[in-house]
Amino acid sequence: MLLGTQDKFLFGLYTFFVLLIAGLALFAPWLAPYDPYEATMRHSLMAPSAEHLFGTDKLGRDCLTRILYGTRTSLMMTVSLVVIISGLGTFIGVISGYCGGKVDIVLMRIVDMMLAFPGIVLAIAIAGIMGGTILNTILALAAVSWTKYARLGRSLTLKLRERDFIAAAVTNGTRPLQILRRHILPNILSTIVVTAAMDIGTMIMELAGLSFLGFGAQPPTPEWGLMLNEGRQHIQTAPWLMLYPGAAILIVVAIFNLWGDSLRDIMDPQRAN
Repeated sequence: MLLGTQDKFLFGLYTFFVLLIAGLALFAPWLAPYDPYEATMRHSLMAPSAEHLFGTDKLGRDCLTRILYGTRTSLMMTVSLVVIISGLGTFIGVISGYCGGKVDIVLMRIVDMMLAFPGIVLAIAIAGIMGGTILNTILALAAVSWTKYARLGRSLTLKLRERDFIAAAVTNGTRPLQILRRHILPNILSTIVVTAAMDIGTMIMELAGLSFLGFGAQPPTPEWGLMLNEGRQHIQTAPWLMLYPGAAILIVVAIFNLWGDSLRDIMDPQRAN
């Protein structure tokens, strides 16, 4: 059914803010007033002022600059993670749902085994074993986050497998890989994309959380979770060190969550006015 004007307006508005955030990340080197890595000890822990709008940290680095560069770091990590888990999980789910039998049993038992552990705790354990780096953090969260897409991909594939056009394709001798590529994947892609878009905010929070705990980005990388960790020691004397990175996380997560909700409404064929 046709969407209402309000739905289209909200989707356009949230898309604008998403593009704005992406633009801040892309053009951070030109927008940032200072070098994010340059330490000037005589400017240590300066309060927000005209010279440093968001103040400076304990090494005299400009907080606004590091937050802008942190947008780039956080989005790069998040997009990479979402692409990995949605691609891997969907592939496993589609294979499981279409093949059925022993293949389905083995793959779903692996999924059940992964779901038996608390996700974030397992991710912390994996990141701790591998070492605290951006790449290891992405891999650790990917190892525990793909299962949702596997379940979703399997469920959608099982529904499509019983449809008449799939049976017709099988009768005509179409190869299984061609059926998956031409009939299954195109019909489940919109649901996967919407789910991935709604996961962006969650992944930003989890990546920032691991960095805050010391398992993600390492100094001097400008990253929001790491900035919160560095600022907690000065929360009483320099509260801006936690206020602004925390606000950046809150705003960006809220925008991506609202954008994901509006995208779901746009792509949902059952949406009523």
